Amino acid sequence: MAFDKNGNGFTFVFATVMVVVVATLLALASINLKPFQQKNVSEEKMQNILKTINVNCSRAEAPGRFGEYVKRRVVLDYSSKVIWESEEAIDNMNKADAFNINTKKEFKALDVDERKYPVYICEKDGETYYVIPMIGSGLWGPIWGYVALESDLNTVYGASFDHDKETPGLGAEINTAEFQAQFPGEHLFDESGNFVSIKVKKGGARPEDLHGVDAITGGTITSNGVTEMLGRTLKVYESYFNTVK
Repeated sequence: MAFDKNGNGFTFVFATVMVVVVATLLALASINLKPFQQKNVSEEKMQNILKTINVNCSRAEAPGRFGEYVKRRVVLDYSSKVIWESEEAIDNMNKADAFNINTKKEFKALDVDERKYPVYICEKDGETYYVIPMIGSGLWGPIWGYVALESDLNTVYGASFDHDKETPGLGAEINTAEFQAQFPGEHLFDESGNFVSIKVKKGGARPEDLHGVDAITGGTITSNGVTEMLGRTLKVYESYFNTVK
């Protein structure tokens, strides 16, 4: 029995077939593109970690240089206890590997005491650096970054921050070289050894302030988000820092 091409039945069947075909094509495209997307995310992550120790390279160059500088990967629990570590190459299939921990996903899904806390121990020019990843909230969405500490585990050597959708010219400025350049030389602990973190201060930080940087003009909520992210995340590592020292 032939369909009446002008009837509702034909229109319904045709629309159904088209929806199935388009959905199938999109699913296949997503499956085929996923490895490339994961590769790009992985390379960008390596690039940002290296950036904090002043190793600047393209995204494509990052995998070749990552192992040259990142000598050990460690994972801590909330009590700063080491629960995993390795000096071997990254195992992409091992979810316990520090590099494979999705800090953004854990930030959304897990309480602070249930998350895992990676550390990347790097060596460059005979010096050791500790790179700490972090995730927080800006005005419109997540913000994240990496902070590299010198071997005293107090002095910041470098920092890299980024965001999903902060306002251009305002909160989005956290990913600019000008904002990030304020962090090297800042200290996490005061002269008595108390953890005080680093604050992004509205109205500006004094030049002699070793625990504060200038906030972004017009980006108060994002600036506060960076302050909260630094304090909350780095505090978890305090016991580990004291153990390593």
